[in-house]
Amino acid sequence: MEKMPYQPELEVIVEPASTEVISSDWQQGLPVLSGLRVMLRELRKSDASALFAMLTTEEVSRFISPPPSTIEGFERFIDWTVRQRRAGTYACFAVTVGGDDTAIGIFQVRQLDSDFSTAEWGFALGSEFWGTGVFKESAELVLEFAFDTIGVHRLEARAAVRNGRGNGALRKLGAVQEGLLRRSFYRRGEYHDQALWAILDQDWRDRNLTWDGPVH
Repeated sequence: MEKMPYQPELEVIVEPASTEVISSDWQQGLPVLSGLRVMLRELRKSDASALFAMLTTEEVSRFISPPPSTIEGFERFIDWTVRQRRAGTYACFAVTVGGDDTAIGIFQVRQLDSDFSTAEWGFALGSEFWGTGVFKESAELVLEFAFDTIGVHRLEARAAVRNGRGNGALRKLGAVQEGLLRRSFYRRGEYHDQALWAILDQDWRDRNLTWDGPVH
């Protein structure tokens, strides 16, 4: 999800396309997703300074649309995520590790159709946690949430072709590259090709049936 659904000028709630809103527990508040080393929870306004420090570095931000440029901008983003969650269109988790409640990254899931059967997900993680296993464990928790709690059937992701780390991570999670989106992502004065990846709910369940160890 290199083009973030939030933009600073979007300060009003976006209602679901359907006139029928079906409430669910996650719309009232995101569950805590716990693994062996990580815990994912809903964003809090107090996470703004940590996220600003983690997600605005060159390594993290080079292949995503510009994150908020100030701590106050991250506070507005966090307020926006709560409004969208209440509307049932979007969920955003803070990633924390090792019993430390500091947010070191985010995972997002947003609907692409009115019943959330097709969705898009994206993630950003502080670079000091790359290659530590934090991403994989967090991603598996979010996949389980998307398929089993929200009821997503098809989960898509887009990654710049030049983003080798992002594409490799999606492949390891079992995503299938379905196509190439030519010059579809604009960043820093340049258009980038993107790979389109997808995981189906059945792919995820079949993978878990043959998994040698715990998903988490």
